[in-house]
Amino acid sequence: MRLLSHLLKRFVRNGRLTVLDHAGKRHVFGSGENGPAVTIRLADAAVEREIFLNPELKTAEAYMDGRLTVEEGGSVFDLLSLFSVNRSGLAAHPIQKGLRRVWRSLRRRQQRNTIPLAAENIKHHYDIPPKFYRLWLDDTMTYSCAYYSAPDIGLHQAQIDKLRHIAAKLKLEPGMHIAEIGSGWGALATFLARNYDVRVTSVTLSPEQLAVARKRAIEEGVAAKVTFLEQDYRNLAGTYDRVVSIAMMEAIGVANFDNYFESIQRLTKPGGFALVHCIGRMSPPGTTAPFIRKYIFPGGYVPALSEVFASLERTGTWCADMESLRLHYYWTIRDWRLAYEAKREEAVAMMGDRFCRMWDFYLASVELGFLHGSNFVFQLLLSKQRDDVPVIRDYIVDEERRLAEVNAR
Repeated sequence: MRLLSHLLKRFVRNGRLTVLDHAGKRHVFGSGENGPAVTIRLADAAVEREIFLNPELKTAEAYMDGRLTVEEGGSVFDLLSLFSVNRSGLAAHPIQKGLRRVWRSLRRRQQRNTIPLAAENIKHHYDIPPKFYRLWLDDTMTYSCAYYSAPDIGLHQAQIDKLRHIAAKLKLEPGMHIAEIGSGWGALATFLARNYDVRVTSVTLSPEQLAVARKRAIEEGVAAKVTFLEQDYRNLAGTYDRVVSIAMMEAIGVANFDNYFESIQRLTKPGGFALVHCIGRMSPPGTTAPFIRKYIFPGGYVPALSEVFASLERTGTWCADMESLRLHYYWTIRDWRLAYEAKREEAVAMMGDRFCRMWDFYLASVELGFLHGSNFVFQLLLSKQRDDVPVIRDYIVDEERRLAEVNAR
């Protein structure tokens, strides 16, 4: 425990962490104030060394493998809450600074995302059986940040409101043709077709999502208006009145930002515009956390706004509007986690204990990243000309209210 104790003494300042080492000895770190009190047990001496050398990855793997357990009625959420309120101390440790420099130097290789590799990375996360996601997503099967008019309105209403918010921003008219980059399970495409009499061509790299989305279009009576394709956005042909991309930019990697915005320009008709919804960071450019990179979103990266706007500048793209959704994803993931925990026994029966431990760690860590960390969500309206998007935002609120009234009937 000598090396790990050295790290934890510098790291844990708020709250209290009690570690029961492999020999049963207790080690206590932290002030006991301004944070939770958590007790963990480490199963062997090797895991103590592993966590010291790479705490962000090896803590997760030790929890997944049962070599790290949270004791005295606590949970992995409690442990990650303690880490979250002490995050600055971890980043300041010399070894952790060195690790981050190495990760930063490798990030373009880690985010390479050629067309074949992009498909492989997407399948890694989204080709989990849809019935697993159905356990804890709302009925729309929307797996991206919801839009909360208040923190307690409930997940389903917030996802419906998100669909309305996006639709209102797009300023749609009957007969328009919309391109969607990243279909998810089809909620947005079918919503637009139902409410606006538009055609939608939507692409995904996930066969599982494709099957669910196509079935959904049939069930909702819009199969003649919505086409779902298993295809990379870089290979999508044609031009469209609107282009929309929800929670997909995070998957392309920093080296592909220019190509992404150039593709959006290529797909957009003169006078049309695009909407991009993406997770961002308010901090300077960084790297993807090693646990997320290895187990959850290989090839993924959450950009700093400086990287996004630099790419818009290089590609000659107008940012006609930007909206910052600062706490909305925290509320979304909170509701996902609580729904998942309520169905966890079913999840274990379906996916196995190690997978569900991984999911415990994933949901808790990303929720706290949106509460205590630098992450948030932004929405951009992008165009070729400065006046392609209405210059006053009133039209968005007016249309959201109209949609709410129509859908309430």
